[in-house]
Amino acid sequence: MGPTLVVRGVNHMELTFGLDTFGDHTIDAAGSPVIAAQVLRHVVAEGVHADEVGIDHFSVGEHHRPDFAISAPEVVLAAIAARTERITLGSAVTVLSSDDPVRVYERFATLDAISNGRAELTVGRGSFIESFPLFGYDLDDYEVLFEEKLDLLASLRSEGPLHWSGTTRLPLTGQRAYPTTARGSLPVWVAVGGTPASVVRAAEYKLPLMLAIIGGPPARFRPFVDLFRSRTEGTDLPVGVHSPGFLAPTDTEARELLYPHFKANRDRIGRERGWPPVSRSDFEAEADGGALFVGSPETVATRIAAAVIDLGIQRFDLKYANGPMPHEQLLTAIELYGTEVIPRVRSLLAAIGD
Repeated sequence: MGPTLVVRGVNHMELTFGLDTFGDHTIDAAGSPVIAAQVLRHVVAEGVHADEVGIDHFSVGEHHRPDFAISAPEVVLAAIAARTERITLGSAVTVLSSDDPVRVYERFATLDAISNGRAELTVGRGSFIESFPLFGYDLDDYEVLFEEKLDLLASLRSEGPLHWSGTTRLPLTGQRAYPTTARGSLPVWVAVGGTPASVVRAAEYKLPLMLAIIGGPPARFRPFVDLFRSRTEGTDLPVGVHSPGFLAPTDTEARELLYPHFKANRDRIGRERGWPPVSRSDFEAEADGGALFVGSPETVATRIAAAVIDLGIQRFDLKYANGPMPHEQLLTAIELYGTEVIPRVRSLLAAIGD
């Protein structure tokens, strides 16, 4: 169990730790591409190993593009649920704008039953748009789709008769979603990329906030945490951080292993969005003090502890897969995160609390 401490005026609940992956298409030890089917089996094995080494949460993202293998998070999570006992299983994220909130809730309620109450849901607009044309949605409706579907999803959490209307679907007049959960509701987080309006929206629905920090120093997000706290005063809603990283026994090894895959991933996306290629100096700057938590267990633990203190958060999720890294290297990172990083962070924070 983690420490409870007061940092920068925030009463910290138990700090928890997670791992996230999008199921990046990987290469094997010889450098050959791994087919999607095997990548998915590897993700299941990684989730099982995360449970074995004591990690609190394992979350998988939803994408509909050739560089990521996971398009149906609930199916992958159900496979992991069947082979684990303790770890929380969630999405990172479910692209709610291009899905049906009722079906989303039903699928995760089913996962909750299979996992004996270990399912959770993180929703967001996502940073990719492939799902919109794939499922027949107009990008011109980007904002209203998310706003209305989040409103409907929030209503579904009561698990009672639904009375809801909007502009994006026919109204609901007393229908219910099934199955209901044994615990009465599903945990739902709202992921935001760093706009005040998104933070306020999560606060209005009294839903936990997950900050996706993918660039720059984490401390710069403190105003968003403070805004969320000011809008949810009197509650104990947690705030979490999702950030990329990687672990190896030494700082040098971690950076050398990660850099070519990180660059391949970022440059591929950058070509689609008009970004310049990532340089080694860009990578090192993010690794030194930015959003990239990469290095030895001691280095990463120190940086996570600093982020917890600077931001006043209750959860830290490491996106451990970044580009086509071999499965064996990812397993090592998971092992180090669970057995060395998490205990070190707890120890560092306990010392501050004392």
